[in-house]
Amino acid sequence: MKSFTLSNKEKLKSRKSIDRLFEEGKHLSVYPVKQVYIIQELPEGQKPSLFSVSVPKRNFKKAVDRNKIKRLFREAYRLNCLDLKEELTKQKKQIMLMYIYVGREIPDYHKLEQKIITLIERTIKRI
Repeated sequence: MKSFTLSNKEKLKSRKSIDRLFEEGKHLSVYPVKQVYIIQELPEGQKPSLFSVSVPKRNFKKAVDRNKIKRLFREAYRLNCLDLKEELTKQKKQIMLMYIYVGREIPDYHKLEQKIITLIERTIKRI
């Protein structure tokens, strides 16, 4: 049985890790989504993927809109990240991911989900 949960331990929260991600990370883009990631060896007792979402205040002034987009991202990632997690676990690697929404309008869920799936597939090829 597959688990579609996104636990608190899978969230990328550490300021040091996020800074490192932007300094050393690789980029992938499928408009209107940009992905920054780092692949590293899996530390003992940690999850294979750490994940975060960013929606710029410059493009969406209302917090309600930013939060809605973040919820859409988390849901699309949660439902489609199983292949990525399986590949990482198999190779004993960890990925730190950050998705950045660069569009200027609130996305449709199904279109956003297709963009996330495309980025996940491209990431799996690069592992």
